[in-house]
Amino acid sequence: MATYETMSFHLETERLILRPWAESDAAEFRALLTERGKGTPTVEHARTSITKLLTATATTGIALLPVQRRTEGDFIGYCGLIIGRSTLEEPEIAYELFQHAQGRGYATEAAGAVLDAAVATGRKRLWATVGTWNTPSLRVLEKLRFERDHVSTEDSGEVVWLTRPLP
Repeated sequence: MATYETMSFHLETERLILRPWAESDAAEFRALLTERGKGTPTVEHARTSITKLLTATATTGIALLPVQRRTEGDFIGYCGLIIGRSTLEEPEIAYELFQHAQGRGYATEAAGAVLDAAVATGRKRLWATVGTWNTPSLRVLEKLRFERDHVSTEDSGEVVWLTRPLP
């Protein structure tokens, strides 16, 4: 098994800062999860999720990071690398933003920074999995030059698997 550099856990773009999770993110993380429309998790659940994310980061050397706008300083979502449906060698890129922050290029900007961070770890390929219904996410991945690999069917519906070789 190849060894990889640890991903940078502090990324900055023109408009965004991606940084490690803090316990103070729990209420906003809960609000983001609530926007999915699948129930309302408790703040305690969000705190536990953050703890699990931090533990996974310490174990894997890759991270899902909170995204905040540089000027406003507000939490607008997350973006990063996860094992997800893939592997540590070829992780998945994942992102989710509040609805009010969508459609402004933030996901593309954050994911671009994460792609660069993935390249710096020495990885050769990334995956992404997205519901076929999620046109905005598919557009983000297209802009980042991900290509469709295959479609699978899960309990939640059809999922598009996309991949991108890294330099």
